[in-house]
Amino acid sequence: MFVKFFYALKESGLPVSIKEYLTLMEALKAGCSNYSVDDFYYLSRSVFVKDETKLDKFDRVFGKTFEGIEFIADDETAEIPEEWLKKMAELYLTPEEMEEIQSLGDWDEIMETLKKRLEEQEKRHQGGNKWIGTAGKSPFGAYGYNPEGVRIGQKEGRHGKALKVWDKREYKNLDDSVELGTRNIKVALKKLRQFARQGEASELDLDGTIRSTAHNGFLDIKMVPERHNAVKVLIFFDVGGSMDPYIKLCEELFSAARTEFKHLEFFYFHNCLYERVWKDNVRRHNETTPTMDVLHKYPHDYKIIFVGDASMSPYEITYPGGSVEHWNEEAGDVWMKRVTNIYQKAVWLNPVPEEHWQYSQSIQLLKELMDNRMYPLNLGGIDQAVKALR
Repeated sequence: MFVKFFYALKESGLPVSIKEYLTLMEALKAGCSNYSVDDFYYLSRSVFVKDETKLDKFDRVFGKTFEGIEFIADDETAEIPEEWLKKMAELYLTPEEMEEIQSLGDWDEIMETLKKRLEEQEKRHQGGNKWIGTAGKSPFGAYGYNPEGVRIGQKEGRHGKALKVWDKREYKNLDDSVELGTRNIKVALKKLRQFARQGEASELDLDGTIRSTAHNGFLDIKMVPERHNAVKVLIFFDVGGSMDPYIKLCEELFSAARTEFKHLEFFYFHNCLYERVWKDNVRRHNETTPTMDVLHKYPHDYKIIFVGDASMSPYEITYPGGSVEHWNEEAGDVWMKRVTNIYQKAVWLNPVPEEHWQYSQSIQLLKELMDNRMYPLNLGGIDQAVKALR
């Protein structure tokens, strides 16, 4: 099994060696994975993967090789009984029937009502308009419909109406080795270059050598530091949910940026920037970086690029606790203002076609927070963003 896994990694293009395979065998012999598939995943990943951009390839090979083996999380808990959320049927309504359903109220009223339902509900419900259940018109549950509510126990969005999602979702990392379609993006990003010579003198200065030799009357070799792009870029990628259709486009941008900029850092976020970001989407629930640490670590001369569709409930931007995934103590707009106050050169690239922006309240809010420096994620938009960053 493990030999097959090793060869599958090599065939996928991951730079693995026999030495690393033997290291894995020694770790297994020492009992490092404790007969746990979850532990074995992290053990083998730490042995074979030395670059975070290879994580997605590793995950695909691991999933294919060990297909059918169930992962069991160490700390899985369920505050809402699973039988309440079992999918029996989905509710399908006509547009006219949808318009007849009224929203429960504002953010505070919806969250207060959810709290009461959790205290009062004792059994599973389906097809109703009050309790947490399935295939109904209640603001709480799955596979039903309500203008605003909390989605609970549903694999993915159906109508895009949820203002909060009670789920632990897993996202995949962007693969910066994607080359298809990156050439034109690279050409657009080249305009952001600012060349400088810094560091150790390692390159022959031909003109300087000729001048010095002619002046001194003997061969006087002059060296200069290597010429490189001195621009420093920090990219924040929105991942998961409504961004899934744009993964390929974002990978192309990521791959082009990694090629063009020597000083490039990146982090992931979901929907709107909050108090924490992360580097690895597989470990994003356990290994995060405080956003404030990022703002302190990278100085104000960094150029900031947000990449996301900015499509979400407006509550996620304007309200504490508005995040669909966790309870954020401060609203998203507070964090966006902190970024734009520190970094004068900041833009937002949006993969949603620009002609659709006017129909989304959240896009308009974030565009305003970015001081209108939001551009479509296409070649024309990247060109406009580069001009703004320069």
